[in-house]
Amino acid sequence: MSFGKRAARIAVIAVALCAVGMGALYAYIRSGGLIARKKPSRAETTIARWMVQASVPQASKVLKNPLTADPSGKDVSAGRDLYKQKCETCHGYDGSGKTEAGGGLYPPPIDLLGPEVKNAADGEIFYFIRTGIRNTAMPGWQMPDLDIWRLVVFIRNLPKVASRTARTSASAAASYAGSTSCKTCHSQIYERWQKTLMANVVRDPREHPDAIIPDLSKPDPLLTFSKEDIALVYGSKWKQRYFKRIGDDYFPMPAQWDVTHKIWRAYNVKSGADWWTPYYPADNMQRPTGPTCDGCHSVNYDVTTKKVTEWNVGCEKCHGPGSEHVKHPSPENIVNPARLNYVDASDTCIQCHSQGQRLLPPSVGNAYDWPVGFHMGKHLDDFWKLEEHRLGETTFTHFADGTAHKNRMQGNDFVTSLMYARGVTCFTCHDAHGTDNDALLRKPASALCLDCHGPSSPNGPHAPTIEQHTHHKAGSSGNECIACHMPKIEQTIADVNVRSHTFHFVTPAMTDVLKIPNACNVCHADRSSAWATAALRTWAEVSPWR
Repeated sequence: MSFGKRAARIAVIAVALCAVGMGALYAYIRSGGLIARKKPSRAETTIARWMVQASVPQASKVLKNPLTADPSGKDVSAGRDLYKQKCETCHGYDGSGKTEAGGGLYPPPIDLLGPEVKNAADGEIFYFIRTGIRNTAMPGWQMPDLDIWRLVVFIRNLPKVASRTARTSASAAASYAGSTSCKTCHSQIYERWQKTLMANVVRDPREHPDAIIPDLSKPDPLLTFSKEDIALVYGSKWKQRYFKRIGDDYFPMPAQWDVTHKIWRAYNVKSGADWWTPYYPADNMQRPTGPTCDGCHSVNYDVTTKKVTEWNVGCEKCHGPGSEHVKHPSPENIVNPARLNYVDASDTCIQCHSQGQRLLPPSVGNAYDWPVGFHMGKHLDDFWKLEEHRLGETTFTHFADGTAHKNRMQGNDFVTSLMYARGVTCFTCHDAHGTDNDALLRKPASALCLDCHGPSSPNGPHAPTIEQHTHHKAGSSGNECIACHMPKIEQTIADVNVRSHTFHFVTPAMTDVLKIPNACNVCHADRSSAWATAALRTWAEVSPWR
């Protein structure tokens, strides 16, 4: 065969192979090969991983990390801060990649605890952080070599850091310094916090003459005390309670002010209405607030001296004792909940926003309704257990399905939610330092949920538009996520309710069977649960099995 014929045959074969390759590529694209949510084939995954590993230069593979791998060292700590800033959005706090962002990526974020990273050399990890990986969501980070090595050190220690509580507590010598000591360095945050209900839940009417909301000069059958009797005032949003000082204790007055309805209501926890009632007489004047209230409404309530560092939810309630941090400001000697894993981070709020009991057995006159001895930097479950519930039973604390029955149980609700299981924390939505939004939300509720959820997204809702999901007009209250997924069904006083935090959609059928208020009839109070059930059956995209 002549050279010309051989060349022509090779050319024909090459063109044919090219055509086959282009055809296969076209078929791959048309079949959804570029869709991030479609799981790739095993062959595609194998080829992609081989290409990534083969791309690492030999010179990078032999690089040695110059930093120490001590899990408690400063390099791991610095790496943790960098990881949170640069990596956690996609890779997750624990490196698993199971995040809202990671769930919509292809290739998905690599599991940093998996064999691919475990078996990789330090130099390979350094290389990919520095250069990124083309055609993936992994960017090439432009940062000093020292910072990249710190990230490598942290990733190497990630199994240990993720499996243990990420403690960044002050030393054992640290004591409480008070919120005013934080003002010098954190003035903007301090000014915001000062305006919150957290900072003003307890007020002394002698220092704050405007603290008492109702006019005590107006007679009322329930009003059996005067302004001079009131040593402390609790609350201002839904209800206001009044406390008298006798000796070194405070005791609740027998009437409370309903802020919403502007009327007086009796205040006395009836026998059997809470777990601690058998340990105290029925008389309010024999039920001191130290064991039942003060531990959550103050910083560092001392059960022996009955004194506090400060009233209200101050900085150290969430950040732990701060004296060492005040002397030598450093991220290493103060607790920052944002740097904790999602369990300990949420426990910042759950320590007070939950119904539970101490692990130590109670005794007469010594039954504490808050986790005595706990402060941030410790494990809450070493001091506290959440109120138990048996499915099917309606109690003072729970509805029959386990949803909370009353206020101050946001934590009990939240830990049962899918949000919590996915690593969402309380301050993913709330900012305790203060905002202009209701409930200290970071954004208005109508916008906040849409940061993670959207039409036809993996996180839901599974409908083309929000309006098609809710069956309510845009801009209406019924079109807001919280209307259905956080209905106001938990009592704070009389008929004034707060929102549930399970994020479950309570159906009308559950009302019929379990007597739980449902999301539909909370708004459509003039209609029956049967009407609501019938309406739901007309929603074509809702599964008939639900």
